[in-house]
Amino acid sequence: MTFRVLVTARSFCTTDGPHHEYLSANGCATDLRPPDHPLGAAELAALIPGYDGVILGLDACDASVIAAADRLRVISRYGAGYDKVDVEAATARGIAVTTTPGANRIAVAELAIGLIFSLARRIPQVAANARQGVWQRAQGWELTGKTLGLIGLGAIGREVALRAVALGMRVVAHDPYVMGEVEGVRLVELGALLKQAHIVSLHCAATPETENLINAERIAQMRDGAYLVNTARGELVDETALHDALASGKLAGAASDVFRHEPPAGSPLLALDNFIATLHMGSTTAESVARMAFMSAQNLVAVLNGEPCEFVLNPAVLK
Repeated sequence: MTFRVLVTARSFCTTDGPHHEYLSANGCATDLRPPDHPLGAAELAALIPGYDGVILGLDACDASVIAAADRLRVISRYGAGYDKVDVEAATARGIAVTTTPGANRIAVAELAIGLIFSLARRIPQVAANARQGVWQRAQGWELTGKTLGLIGLGAIGREVALRAVALGMRVVAHDPYVMGEVEGVRLVELGALLKQAHIVSLHCAATPETENLINAERIAQMRDGAYLVNTARGELVDETALHDALASGKLAGAASDVFRHEPPAGSPLLALDNFIATLHMGSTTAESVARMAFMSAQNLVAVLNGEPCEFVLNPAVLK
């Protein structure tokens, strides 16, 4: 049997590797359609009819897309997050939704640490000045001895903690789903974390409960002159409140790899000298891409062949 498979995850499509051969060897006729930007729901709904499976990037897959899918059996997310997929609507139609948890944990953790270094030593600003012939040092600060507050202590948060401890940082974390001790990390309530941390780094999922988790009220609880790093989801931060805090000096700096609207064209944050933006590149390393691509291919093939799949969010549909 041949399965028709749509692939929109850009780096999956544009990176050579065994994931392509794996799909072909397992009876999948793939239609690679890497867009220039994550697809909106209307765009994806227009593409999805006639496919048995789909491998999605950050595309919006809401109930309207699910309704347009006339033969879809599996939505394989290329990544760990699934906030762009209406899992409830998929479950109602008997469509399995899978993810690739842990595949990008090292890449995202290393970017988070890199952004912290960049904030501490103003690396992007100094490098930009050097290109323009401005030979002006910027006084920075050392990470050793500083307190890092992690909001979210899943796979990525733990990798960040491991590296921060090795750098001589004190690490506190808040995660209501983590029980027991984590080596090198002290679990605290959110309010205590915000008051203590010199740097707050976000590593939790975007859910209705975490939307605008970092808002004006929470920023007011943070230390004066603290820093914020977000490599998780743009929806976690009230960007207007963040802009105001950076402009007023309440926060000394912030760095974000993610935004509520991507690309963040016209965002006033981009005009601030104490704000560093990267373009949702947390998982974009050769190693992470290879892991996510092969995992997402394996998940899709397993579901289509009626085989067990460890990373199904709604396993009841397989029964």
